[in-house]
Amino acid sequence: MILAEQILLLLTEDVTGKPVVDVTRLDLVLAGAVLLDLAVAARVDVAGPGDPVKSGRLIVRDARPVGDPILDEALSRILAAGPKKPESLLPKLKKDLRRALYARLADRRILRFEQARVLGIFSTERWPAVDRSHAQQMRAGLREVLVVGREPTEREAALIALLRAVDQVPKVLGTGEVSARELRRRAKLVVPSGLADTAVRKAIDAVNSATMAAVMVATTAGTASS
Repeated sequence: MILAEQILLLLTEDVTGKPVVDVTRLDLVLAGAVLLDLAVAARVDVAGPGDPVKSGRLIVRDARPVGDPILDEALSRILAAGPKKPESLLPKLKKDLRRALYARLADRRILRFEQARVLGIFSTERWPAVDRSHAQQMRAGLREVLVVGREPTEREAALIALLRAVDQVPKVLGTGEVSARELRRRAKLVVPSGLADTAVRKAIDAVNSATMAAVMVATTAGTASS
């Protein structure tokens, strides 16, 4: 399961099948998760000293397909866009992504698709859980990291960073044992402790900041237009 599928499961309520966060933030964090998967696969990296582009731009280090259709499509879009700041790439990568991820999870019978009408007029989609074990195991592992204090794996550190980017750590992982404020503080410390790979850690920091920035821009634009 790729990171984007995992974060989507964490951000989708098991019973109602509805996202626990607004779709603007959801789509952006899914795009960020795809970038992190490509970074872990050593396909993309954040440019630094010695690279032929400005530091902080996302560049392709290896253009070979990863072997996953969603990641390979994202890699193609990054190649076509050229070196860009991560926050500039997220809107390009989020197109059709959520639906594709939900469909894959439904194909594996982890979720199921439901369509309903609100007030008999508006059509709405839901994706309730068929098999809750995947999300439950993830939540249990992440709570061990943040509540018990176990050292995170690289993937757990990435998931916590993504949840933190859309400020959903307390909502998704809170148990009442630790305050929301303390969970946020611990989540902030997870990435440095969970990642020895400098390239991946650099990518997580960049994607985290990019997602926060893109959310702020999207939220401001939505407020201005309303």
